Order: sequence, then C-alpha cells, then structure tokens
Amino acid sequence: MSRRGLESRKEAGREPAMYVLDYLETGNPSDRHFEHRNQPLVQGVGVKYLSLLEAIPLPAVRVEIFERIDLGPHSKVKHIIHVSYDDLTSVARSNLPEALKRVVAENEKLYTEFFNIAEPINIRLHALELLPGVGKKTMKTILEERESRRFENFADIKERVKIDPIKTVVERIIKEMVGGEKYYLFIRPRERTAGEVYLGYLERLHGELL
Repeated sequence: MSRRGLESRKEAGREPAMYVLDYLETGNPSDRHFEHRNQPLVQGVGVKYLSLLEAIPLPAVRVEIFERIDLGPHSKVKHIIHVSYDDLTSVARSNLPEALKRVVAENEKLYTEFFNIAEPINIRLHALELLPGVGKKTMKTILEERESRRFENFADIKERVKIDPIKTVVERIIKEMVGGEKYYLFIRPRERTAGEVYLGYLERLHGELL
C-alpha cells in the first residue's frame, strides 16, 4: 500500500461514525479507487473530524441515505478511506449540508465553545471573520458578548448575536472541504499547499494536541 493510502486509512480511523451521503449499489465506474468501481459503495462524512469517507458495505448489507454508521470493529462497512470533496458524487454533495447540520447540532456544546475560544489570526484578521456573514461589526458583538458572559448554546448565540450558528458553521465547513482557502478552521487540508494555514480548532475543542 502506498504511503498516501496508509495515511488515508489512518485519517479515516479517527472517525467513530459517519453519516451516509450516497449509496451506490453497483459502485462508481468513475471512482479513482479501482476497488470501488464495480461493487457497492458508500460515501459519507465523519462525525468527529468531518472527514469525507468512502467504504464498502459488508455482503448482503443495505444502507440508507443519512444513516449513521458506526465505524468501530463491528461496523457494517469495511475498507474505509479518506477522500476529497472532488471525489464525492453529485448526490453526496447535495446531501452534505444536511448531514453536516446533523453533526453540528449533535455536537452543540463543542461548536458553541468555538465561539467562546476563537482567537485573532493576525493583527488584521480574527478567526471569527472566516465564518460566512461575520464581518467586523458582528465579530465585535461576539467578542463583547462572550466577555460579558460565555455562550451556553446555539440559542444563546442566536439571541445575543443575531446569527444562525449552525448555518454559519456548516457553510464554513463546506468552503474548507471544497478547498482553495488560505485559513482552515475545522478541516485539515489533505495536501497543504504553500500559504495555506490549518488552525486546528477541532483538535483544540476535543482537547487533543496538534
């Protein structure tokens, strides 16, 4: 197995479960992974680090769109690998926003904490400004509000800042999955190019070392 393949499987192993984005009963003839071209194939998104994944269902197993599949030793899928946004089918891409909404909503405490700990990136830009719809004025409101009292949940953020935190976070996650960003809050670029900066907020929120 190539080094990239080993790293891909190691990355996929960080995810305890995934939401199914697409299920292709006969495989995907255009898939760049040969073993996924002519047998059942699942595409999904991980629930912890938001990894985009492909896997093969076990024999005689059927899966459903938006089904949450455990990726532990008794999983109903095998050969789990990390893929890029470009590898997703059109169906998977269209289902991605809804799946991410579920992930973010299920991890409300975690993503609420992001609004409490987000820091300046440099003297001109704050991490909060990378969120769609958050400009200097909204950023200032967030900073003032959290200094007064830490945000407790999404409803608290919505009431005090007048933004939809789930929608805002999901939109940012998808932008980072697509790629081409200078700064990445949540998604670790698979092949980082010169000038790209991974800020590692998910590791920080999970209390893990970068």
